[in-house]
Amino acid sequence: MKKALAIAALAIEEQPGQLQSGADLSDMKALLDEIIENDVELAHFTRAARIAVTGAPD
Repeated sequence: MKKALAIAALAIEEQPGQLQSGADLSDMKALLDEIIENDVELAHFTRAARIAVTGAPD
């Protein structure tokens, strides 16, 4: 679930302005803040999401 939320948040962030749902993005980030235990875990899921969405780690 953590990885899915990270992927969804990144996918929304990648959308151009008018297609970006700010409310959905805010909700997903709030959920991630609640379920991610520390910065190391956040970095792991952020990197995994970037790989899934863009195909590249950076």
